[in-house]
Amino acid sequence: MLAVLLLAACGAETKPYAWQLPAGFPEPFVPEDNPMSEEKVTLGRYLFYDKRLSGNGTMSCGSCHEQKRAFSDGKTTPTGSTGEHVARNSPGLANVAWLATYTWANPVLDTLEKQALVPLFGEVPVELGVNGHLDEVLQRLREDARYPALFHEAFPEDEDPVSKDNVVKALASFQRTLISGSSPYDRYLQGDLDALSGAAKRGMDLFFSERAECYHCHSGPHLTNSFRSKDTKQLQRDFQNTGLYNVDGQGGYPGDNTGLFEFTRDPRDMGRFRVPALRNVALTAPYMHDGSVATLEEVLEFYMAGGRDVTIGPFVGDGRASPLKNPLVRPFELSAQERADLIAFLESLTDTDFVNDPRFSDPFGGE
Repeated sequence: MLAVLLLAACGAETKPYAWQLPAGFPEPFVPEDNPMSEEKVTLGRYLFYDKRLSGNGTMSCGSCHEQKRAFSDGKTTPTGSTGEHVARNSPGLANVAWLATYTWANPVLDTLEKQALVPLFGEVPVELGVNGHLDEVLQRLREDARYPALFHEAFPEDEDPVSKDNVVKALASFQRTLISGSSPYDRYLQGDLDALSGAAKRGMDLFFSERAECYHCHSGPHLTNSFRSKDTKQLQRDFQNTGLYNVDGQGGYPGDNTGLFEFTRDPRDMGRFRVPALRNVALTAPYMHDGSVATLEEVLEFYMAGGRDVTIGPFVGDGRASPLKNPLVRPFELSAQERADLIAFLESLTDTDFVNDPRFSDPFGGE
C-alpha cells in the first residue's frame, strides 16, 4: 500500500504508446477508458502466457493461441481448462486490433476488452474457468514476485491495481500490438516487385478476380470485411453463410454451431459466421469455424464446389443447395496450375517476422 501511495504522490504516469504501423495500416480503434501504454502491454504479455490466469491453474490464453501458429493452436477445436469441449476453432490473432467484432459470431463483442471476458469467465463452455475463482486468481497474482510492480506501473492511479478490470485491460492492450505486416504480400504492396513469386502473383490476380470471388469477403488491408480503425464512423460487421452445412434441407447447421442465429434468433442468420482474416492463413489450419476443413487445398476445393455435400455422419446434407448460402459462393473451375497459384498467393501472406517476434513471445521462457 505504501508503494502505491508513493507512486501516486510522485505523479507516476504511464508512457504514451507509440504505434509502429506498417505502411497502409490505419491506427487501430482503442476504447477511451483503456488508452494504450507500454506498461499495460508488458503486463498483458505476462498475463497472456500465465496459466495461473485459469481457475485451476492449467491453461493460459497462450495455450490456445501459439505464436508459431500465428496465435492459433493447430487443433480442430480446443478443450477448456476443465476438459470441456469448445465447439469452435481457435482463430489466429494477427491484427485483431482492426476487427469490428470478436469470436466467430457474437455481434455484441465489439472490443477486445469485451472479448476477453468470454474465455476468462464463460461457463458454456468453460475455457479458462475463472468464474467462481476470481479472488483466488487475483491473490495468486498479488503473491507473485513480479506482478505487484507490473500492475502498479500499468495502473499507477489505482489504489489496488490487481483487479479483474485491469487484467482485462492489460490483455486487450497486449493483443492490440499483435500486428502482422511484413509478409511477402506486404513487401510487394510496398514496392518490392520481387517479393512475390510468379505463381503467387498469378494467384493474387485470381484471388481478386470475378472468377474466384475471394475478394468480395476477404478485402481490405487484413483480407476480411470485418474492420474497424480509429477513424471508422460505422462498424463494418460481416457474417456469412458459406454452405458448409445443410442438415435439414433448409440451411440448418449443427445445434452447437448455428452462428449468428444463436444471438439474433433470426432464421436468416442460421450458419452465418464472421469472415476470418487471411493473414498467416497457411499457419492456422484447420479451417472454418469448427475446424472441419483440414488444409488450404481442401478449402479451395470447398469453394470451387460452391459449398460442401456432407454424405456421412450426423450432419448429412448438401450445403451447396442451402437457401441461406451467400450467392457469391458458387461453383467455378480452376486448372491444376491455377489451384497451385492460388495456394502460392495464400502462402505469401505468411509473416515469418511476426511469428518469431520476441515482443510477442512467452516471457516466462523455461520458467
